Amino acid sequence: MIAATAEIHPTAIVEDGAIIGEGCKIGPYSIIGPKVKLGSNITIRSHVVIDGNTTIGSGTSIFSHAILGTEPQNVHYKGEDTELIIGENCQIRESVTMNTGMPDAGNKTVVGNNCLFLVNSHVGHDCRLGDNIILSNNVMLGGHVEVGNNVIMGGGAGVHQFVRVGHHAFIGGLCIAKNDVIPFGMADGVPGELLGLNVIGLRRAGYQKQQILDIRRFVKSVFDGSGTFKQRLSKIDPALLGEAEKDIYDYISTDSKRGLITARLSHKSQD
Repeated sequence: MIAATAEIHPTAIVEDGAIIGEGCKIGPYSIIGPKVKLGSNITIRSHVVIDGNTTIGSGTSIFSHAILGTEPQNVHYKGEDTELIIGENCQIRESVTMNTGMPDAGNKTVVGNNCLFLVNSHVGHDCRLGDNIILSNNVMLGGHVEVGNNVIMGGGAGVHQFVRVGHHAFIGGLCIAKNDVIPFGMADGVPGELLGLNVIGLRRAGYQKQQILDIRRFVKSVFDGSGTFKQRLSKIDPALLGEAEKDIYDYISTDSKRGLITARLSHKSQD
């Protein structure tokens, strides 16, 4: 079904069964598969391929040579009908790739609202991405990666499969994150290490100077105090923690497939 107000270039191919919302614009030589569902006011530039069982939210803009909704890059995929769901008002720049999910992992790759994906970034199968995320050029997310809201990743960063990245975290350019990054954490290096807090992210979230100092002190006590990590964690009373500290405590107390990223807190946090 194609809405009456949609504008489709004569060279574009929209296969039977695709749903194209009001005000959509589809540019030259783009291909829209039969199971694709586009919301309203989506702009698709030239030479874009959107395939598979893919749903894209209203207001999203997709630039040339992006390829969305193709099969997961997984040797165990056998042609099952899995999904890619992209939220509203995202910007997907040139040559970005996103794959659908795997049947043994919930069938879905999910991207939130208001996200920005820069040139050549990749979202692997079964990723779960929140809102307001920025992936810079050439960022690579392996399968099953979870990324919280308001995360920024620098150019060329890579995130290992099954890694979690907490909300408001910052991952530096060319960093290889093999383990989970805490909320508000700042990771960098190869392999990636936790260098401190994303202070700019904390400020943007409304935290004041004293609160940031308290959060920094809490993180240092967890990662760099006396005794083992489990012993330090066991001494914490969650009821006495502030909001951000509680988020971090809950995050590191949750079972993880990859474990936490190594901390090197002698380095100065971002300021």
